[in-house]
Amino acid sequence: MAIGDEVLSNQRALFAIPPDVAYFNTASLSPQLHSVRDAGESALRRRGEPWRITSQDWFGDVERLRGLAGELFGADAEGVALIPATSYGFAVAARNLALRPGSRILVLAEEYPSGIYTWRRQARRLGASVLTVQRPPGGSWTEAVLAALDERVSLVSVPNVHWTDGSPLDIESIGNRTRDVGARLVVDASQSLGALPFDVGRVRPDFVVSVGYKWLLGPFGLGYLYVAEEHRGGEPLEENWILRAGSEDFAALVDYRDEYQPGARRFDVGQRTNFELTPMAIAALEQLLAWGIPSISATLAATTDTIRTRLAAIGLEVPPEARRAPHLLGVALPPAIRAGLVPALERANCFVALRGRSMRIAPHLHVTPSDIDRLVDALAAATRELG
Repeated sequence: MAIGDEVLSNQRALFAIPPDVAYFNTASLSPQLHSVRDAGESALRRRGEPWRITSQDWFGDVERLRGLAGELFGADAEGVALIPATSYGFAVAARNLALRPGSRILVLAEEYPSGIYTWRRQARRLGASVLTVQRPPGGSWTEAVLAALDERVSLVSVPNVHWTDGSPLDIESIGNRTRDVGARLVVDASQSLGALPFDVGRVRPDFVVSVGYKWLLGPFGLGYLYVAEEHRGGEPLEENWILRAGSEDFAALVDYRDEYQPGARRFDVGQRTNFELTPMAIAALEQLLAWGIPSISATLAATTDTIRTRLAAIGLEVPPEARRAPHLLGVALPPAIRAGLVPALERANCFVALRGRSMRIAPHLHVTPSDIDRLVDALAAATRELG
């Protein structure tokens, strides 16, 4: 049961983080919950006794995970495929979305590379072009996308939060405009799913992809793809036995079937069962849903607002309120200190990331007031030293 959109108390005791580490890099690799680590250790012990694993165990945990991921998308299990990486999800979308020759694929400048490389190749194959949208100085990504989105565009591939600095996009408005011009919409939610509410019923995307090891607090190697109902009869990237109808009956696997499992399951990656990883991902998503995504968002917004105020007070350039997501804060850095800042912070046991021209600060529910003090003090010292 979700808690609601109240601000949560500090949850550091649930995370495996030493008290002297100030970790602000969830957007790169999440801190690990004790429950996720325990689930992984238990899964390894279980995997060490293969004689205890039954044929139904190949399906039970996977379907539990699929249902939990569906809740995060605002959908049900039928719309979710289990994938290993965002690149896999983009490849599924590319295979199943037709592009008009001479049309455009709209993407953002400095977007995460996996989607960019996918659409560049698709444009070359199908005779389309890639339209890269720049954010104007003082403007928003949403304004830039809507200004560029016309009938010449056949596909829009954008995030709802830019990965370098946390700049938000109004994905519902973009979705409405995309449909108005007859284009398709692919959303990369890797920097938002689990930290911001998402509702595919309102956005109405064709595909949504997310990794599981960032804001979803899970392990590497497990990600999620939402597939709109009209595409669920499409062509998967690979053909493997477990995607076919009747695969639960191991004795009948030699009776080859052309039919697939229902819903988006045909797009699952092979070896999706992942006996070692799936229980970890389940534990992570169960905890997120127990906290409630609106509550996580509200709590992280309060944390980043405190950080933003403190950093402005020491003279750093922070984004205005309207140009930042609740959970992710991008701070512009002077070129003179950019290269040396992250190592200087690491020497103080304080961990952030440098993405593009921004220092990216990405807390989670483990961050305490003393962590914020450590960050601000280390940044003040580093800027004096490097500047």
